Amino acid sequence: MKLKTLTTSVLLALSTVATAQAADESRFIIQVDNNNKGVVKALAKKLGGDIKLDSDGFFAASFSGKDLSEVKGLLNNPHIKLIEQDFVRKPMSLYSDDVGDAMTQQLTPYAVYQSQADQLAFDASSDMKVCVIDSGLDQSNPDFVWGNITGDNDSGTGNWNEHGGPHGTHVAGTIGAADNGFGVVGMAPGVPMHIIKVFNAEGWGYSSDLAHAANLCSQAGANIISMSLGGGGSNSTESNAFADFTAAGGLVVAAAGNDGNNVRSYPAGYPSVMMIGANDNNDQIADFSQFPSCTSGRGKRATEDETICVEVTAGGVDTLSTYPADMATSASLSADGVAMNTSSMENAGEATASTFFMGTAEAVDSGAAGKICVIDRGNISFHDKVLNCENSGGVGAVIINNEAGMLYGTLGDTNATTIPAVGGAFEDRATLLNAASMTVKIGTSDYGFMSGTSMATPAVSGIAALVWSNHPTCTGTEIRNALKATAYDAGAAGKDVYFGYGIVKAKAADDYLTANGCAGGDNGGGDNGGGEGDITLSAQGYKVKGSKQVDLSWSGTTVSSMDVFRNGSMIATVSNTGSYTDAVGGKGGGSYTYQVCEAGTSTCSAEKTVVF
Repeated sequence: MKLKTLTTSVLLALSTVATAQAADESRFIIQVDNNNKGVVKALAKKLGGDIKLDSDGFFAASFSGKDLSEVKGLLNNPHIKLIEQDFVRKPMSLYSDDVGDAMTQQLTPYAVYQSQADQLAFDASSDMKVCVIDSGLDQSNPDFVWGNITGDNDSGTGNWNEHGGPHGTHVAGTIGAADNGFGVVGMAPGVPMHIIKVFNAEGWGYSSDLAHAANLCSQAGANIISMSLGGGGSNSTESNAFADFTAAGGLVVAAAGNDGNNVRSYPAGYPSVMMIGANDNNDQIADFSQFPSCTSGRGKRATEDETICVEVTAGGVDTLSTYPADMATSASLSADGVAMNTSSMENAGEATASTFFMGTAEAVDSGAAGKICVIDRGNISFHDKVLNCENSGGVGAVIINNEAGMLYGTLGDTNATTIPAVGGAFEDRATLLNAASMTVKIGTSDYGFMSGTSMATPAVSGIAALVWSNHPTCTGTEIRNALKATAYDAGAAGKDVYFGYGIVKAKAADDYLTANGCAGGDNGGGDNGGGEGDITLSAQGYKVKGSKQVDLSWSGTTVSSMDVFRNGSMIATVSNTGSYTDAVGGKGGGSYTYQVCEAGTSTCSAEKTVVF
């Protein structure tokens, strides 16, 4: 669908803004048995620690002016399992385009059509629930089934149903905005959601916040976790929290990142998390969508692992969704009563009048008096064009692009004009020049556009909920595999680092599961760290005289032998005693992901990651 209103492109600073308060680099996660947590927390406080978060099996604390090694030296206690860095996590979004007419009619975002979500009905009886970890959901927006929405607050973030900026409201609308005759339609209209607000007033949170949020999502009965956020660095607390959710049958979805490079962002980079890239409405990859390698390890030890790179993509460029009340600036344009694509430039207001073509509007022209000026781009600034129109007595201005696509722009910091001015697309030039009359309007709206892998991620989360609601006996990993098996191959032939398996298609995934059952056919996806068996694995890393060792223990299997895997490669076949110690060796840091399987089979535990 080609939307009839588009709006000005404005940088959304949620992922790049300089914050008033710097992130705390002296904040750490301390893993400890719950029975001994009180003792360890008391010790941390005695040694200058400021407890920031208390969750199941761990707590987070800040030690001002101390680095990781110093904190490990201070907290020398046998009850502590692991101390690791608590990394910052930020929402991912590049820019937003504001829209208007959704206030009076229902619009369907292009990504819904692109993903075939309009061809499948959401089954409200399926008990499907999506947990959205973001900046909160604004309760003033009426485009949600509020009786189906619950939430939690993380420490210091404020109420979950009061927005911390438009990001979280936009994300939630993409997942589940209601099919109610106005606004927009989500991928799974009306799906129950649990909202967890993790971003503070400065627009960021920590990896421990996400691990804690995963626990809250489980407690809320969520099937899917959706995270349009990320950052650098990995730690085992965060990784294990999402691995546990996946092993319990859930699906975790996260954004690949918006820097347009091959850097791996977390939590999307964990094997238990499905990494999502972004495409545009022309099935082209977004230039900002990150594309980390699927290879882990080096040299002879290098292995391919599709769970640490982009697995699928969805619409993430100029995606239309919900906003907090009146936070979007809308623009609309009609020519001879027909709605046209447009973008907001400057000056709130509305004008309806006959048209006058001013060419490139390089001089005042009395013929424009009382009319809408239709102006070609070029030669002088947008501001001076609009000013010449206004000084000619014009009541509104439409500036047409001189190259393919929509004209996006502003009138500058020293804008001296007052009439509403909008942009027009080059492809519509003939229609705009031939129009006898026009209506130009700029105002506020509860609906707007944003771009980023942040927008593609909730699209996949909503599509997963939509498909899963029609196949409720499947596990999250089986839904994950079905989405990959049926994705549209939009990039290089076969799987590639940009699109992964391709653009998600809801109806195709539904047909695939109907034909093949939850186990599906051969999609080349393999087991995505889902842990579909009943094997439970735990892993604890430590050092002996500086050399790295990892103790593994497992339960839930009665076979005689087990295969042990590290970073995707089998390192040993051992007797099933329920435990094994991996002498990794070497000094320094590192991240190691473990899995155990019944020997020679694909019946495996979920993956567990240890970070030194």
